[in-house]
Amino acid sequence: MKAILLLENGTIFEGEAIGASGTSVGEVVFNTSMTGYQEVLTDPSYAGQIVVMTYPLIGNYGVNDDDSESGRPWVKGFIVRELCDEPSNWRSKQTLNDYLVSHNIIGLQGIDTRALTRILREKGTMNGVISTDPNFKPDDWINTVHQYTIVKPVDEVTTKEKIHIDGTGMRVALMDYGAKANIIRSLMERNCDVTIFPASATAEEVLAIDPDGIVLSNGPGDPVDCDFQIQVLRELLGKRPMFGVCLGHQLIALAYGGKTAKLRYGHRGGNHPVKDLQKDRTYITSQNHGYVVLAESLDPSKAVVSHINMNDGTVEGIRYLDTPTFTVQFHPEASPGPADTHYLFDNFVKSMEERKGGS
Repeated sequence: MKAILLLENGTIFEGEAIGASGTSVGEVVFNTSMTGYQEVLTDPSYAGQIVVMTYPLIGNYGVNDDDSESGRPWVKGFIVRELCDEPSNWRSKQTLNDYLVSHNIIGLQGIDTRALTRILREKGTMNGVISTDPNFKPDDWINTVHQYTIVKPVDEVTTKEKIHIDGTGMRVALMDYGAKANIIRSLMERNCDVTIFPASATAEEVLAIDPDGIVLSNGPGDPVDCDFQIQVLRELLGKRPMFGVCLGHQLIALAYGGKTAKLRYGHRGGNHPVKDLQKDRTYITSQNHGYVVLAESLDPSKAVVSHINMNDGTVEGIRYLDTPTFTVQFHPEASPGPADTHYLFDNFVKSMEERKGGS
């Protein structure tokens, strides 16, 4: 079956349909990871987006029961150069195509993904529509594509109720803005007692469990749209040690009066070099974000940049001076190194232990 991709600038790619049938509109972004397509599909931070994988062969190890970052895929569409029909891996339970079909994800293969990626790099991230409809007419859809916006995606991806996971160590409140499962696993590996809160939770509700520390998760969308969550964080600042990841990093900066901006085409992949300025060491990190904190918007008396991206010099981490708070833009739980930046979780546990020991 033929499928088509129409970008908002009028560019058209025609290829072969994979996954489900139908039509889907989203923001088209690219990911440079060679592996990890199951994690990409199930990462809530991709809500509202059509993902293009730049690596040419995708699906070669199938889909398994263990690698999902949430209970379902969140992408609006999936584009690859070539989809593997016969995966080979002892953990594989089904083909990637069958997985896409079962979750009603529309996809496209057989197009020049390199050419598509060059367009997104040169022109910037843009909206698009994937369709398998044989009667699809681009002129009928171009206005819809232009008008598409991702509205309040955090409200869609967050847990709907509070969840508690027993542990023998520090009591952690995890603010779920679209949390990846590996963040939870990383806390559990350190014996933390974890309570996951929906994004609608108030500061009073969080402090009611008397947490030793608070983790702010990753999530989708424009951080400035999270006005409620930003206000909650302002009320929590200084009350407990806090550790922010990705969207959580951005929200803390906004709560401090900083500013964010949209990147031209974002950082999405598993090979982004980030320098820890205090350690004077560069790590390879996994990233998935379209927005960045502006260093010049930070009050130097309250915040210092702790990590920078070695590709473009953007802010990758912030340490706050007046509260026990630190944040990173990348994903320390994603393990591309594979364990290079796990020390950040250890630092967070240490900050909780220091507070508890001194209280």
